[in-house]
Amino acid sequence: MTRRLAVEIAVQDRAGVRIALEAEADRVELCTALGVGGLTPSAGLIDVAVAEAEAAGHEGFVHVLVRPRPGGFVYTPDEIDLTVADIRHARSAGASGVVVGALDDIGAVDEEAVVRFVEAAGDLEVTFHRAIDIVPDPIGALETLVALGVRRILTSGGEARSVDGVGMLAALTAEASGRLQVMAGGGVTVSDILAIAATGVDAVHLSARTIALGAPSGPGGGDPSYDLTDPSIVRAAVAAAG
Repeated sequence: MTRRLAVEIAVQDRAGVRIALEAEADRVELCTALGVGGLTPSAGLIDVAVAEAEAAGHEGFVHVLVRPRPGGFVYTPDEIDLTVADIRHARSAGASGVVVGALDDIGAVDEEAVVRFVEAAGDLEVTFHRAIDIVPDPIGALETLVALGVRRILTSGGEARSVDGVGMLAALTAEASGRLQVMAGGGVTVSDILAIAATGVDAVHLSARTIALGAPSGPGGGDPSYDLTDPSIVRAAVAAAG
């Protein structure tokens, strides 16, 4: 019998949460600003996402990305403090997990920061995000994260697209040996899922985005286009994973 792959959808609004619920995805990564890799969502968005999941009776559904700014993953003490505060809010709001990551000056896992993140998360599931894709020793980083109590890693296998990192995804999955989950994410399309599943990973992560052209934004509003979650892509991803 084929093992079903869990599906996580990165969403940026309440509509995206509803779409993921209706398509029977396993969970969402709630965030904003996917165009820069994702940032911490607003308090209000966390609240309504949790309410949607609770109304649908779906436990373990809302996992909040906590990333204080765009750019690299080496953070100042102020940024780490802010991340801890946002983790605490996500926990108090009823989220089921948080998605975090931090590196030190030599590009390894920032163990002191991750300890603080895990402590702030309490009983929430902690996912270490794609910061792991730029560490010099991803296998060693996985061992560090296991020891720190991280539940899951999100990784493309070090490549721009997960389907091109299948060798490393398989190696990480073998190394993890069930001690934490390995979730493939990064440029994933529905047609990639079968090849990615063959690596043995536990889950697949994708944004399932389409672009909408909004009303004119004027000189102060930036690009008038914005992202929407495409229901057909989410349904197809869930079907492919099953």
